[in-house]
Amino acid sequence: MNSAAASRTLVLGGVRSGKSRFAEGLARAAALPVTYIATARGADGEMARRIAEHQRRRPAAWDLVEEPLALAEALAAAAAPGRCVLVECLTLWITNLLVDETPGRIEREFEALLGIVERSPGRVILVGNETNMGVTPLGELSRRYCDLAGGLHQALAERCDQVILVVAGLPLVLKGPVPIALPN
Repeated sequence: MNSAAASRTLVLGGVRSGKSRFAEGLARAAALPVTYIATARGADGEMARRIAEHQRRRPAAWDLVEEPLALAEALAAAAAPGRCVLVECLTLWITNLLVDETPGRIEREFEALLGIVERSPGRVILVGNETNMGVTPLGELSRRYCDLAGGLHQALAERCDQVILVVAGLPLVLKGPVPIALPN
């Protein structure tokens, strides 16, 4: 890894902002073996198409772990010196936890993820949707989702060396080093 690279990066952006492509470019630029941790569930045709699009873009050499709930455990197992782990997507993971309904699970999973992110060896890239830049949602569940996402993103931003917001495919470095060459 070059001196301008971070070991822990949080990439945020809106839906179809280009954040996933940008994060994938960061993973390729790390020039390390990559493990892609996917949290999405293809519960409907539209989500299945989105998942297929991500699968087509991923290099065949990347390892894949599909884990919709136990993200910290999956990250702990995949992170290692000389490796890159790309987590896609934090906000889909939050949705999965919200519908799981196991009492206290969200809090336990968040705490576990924050702890493992702090001590993970190697390169870690986390991707999430920035959901809190618009109108406050009317429904209680929607507000809880936005509150959880906002709180998690803030806590992860504190623990990450680099935070990048992607808008219209363009990265804005909010914290940490600017990549020497911005990935496509």
